[in-house]
Amino acid sequence: MTQHGPDTVDASLADLSDALGKAAEDFRLARTLLDRVRADLAARNTSVARSVVAGARAVIDHLRGADEALRDVVKALETRD
Repeated sequence: MTQHGPDTVDASLADLSDALGKAAEDFRLARTLLDRVRADLAARNTSVARSVVAGARAVIDHLRGADEALRDVVKALETRD
C-alpha cells in the first residue's frame, strides 16, 4: 500500500469528518454564549477590552482561512477521477 492509498485517504477523511462534527458542536455552543454576552453587554451598556475585539478579528480571519481550505478539499473530492 502506498502512502496515498485508500487506508490513508479513508483515515484522513474520517478524521476530517470527526473534526467537523466536533467543531460544529463547539460553534453552536460558542454562538449561544456570544449571543447571551452580546445581549448582556447591550442591556448593561458596558464595553469589552480591545484585546477581546482583536481576538475576535483573529478568529474571524482564521475561520475564513479554514473555510477556504475546506472548500478546496471538498472541490477536490467532488472532481476526483
